Amino acid sequence: MRILCLVAGIAVLVPGCARKEEATQQNLLTNNSSGNPLTAPVDYLGAVNNARKGAIKTIDQTSLTKAIELFNAQEDRFPKDLNELAQKRYIQGVPAPPPGMKFDYNPQTGNVRVVAQ
Repeated sequence: MRILCLVAGIAVLVPGCARKEEATQQNLLTNNSSGNPLTAPVDYLGAVNNARKGAIKTIDQTSLTKAIELFNAQEDRFPKDLNELAQKRYIQGVPAPPPGMKFDYNPQTGNVRVVAQ
């Protein structure tokens, strides 16, 4: 009888442990926080750095989009490339893309995106 209860208890606990481990691994994939108070400063700095990269990407893309729209409104065409915006003084210069990224500009549509290299 005791053996039967022991086997039933193990059968209930083992799948539950596997689900907890899967949930922990999924949490690490979606949330870079480990939940450990000792690594909290490192987790925080990593999150701040990721937010900074995202903000720089958004600001650069938005400023270029606005300059392209202004160029199109005044010249009645899209610029041939991003350097033409700087040559005609719509921007001071083409900003450097974030590390590991590049600007993808389509002169037919005037769309500019920041994409991975």
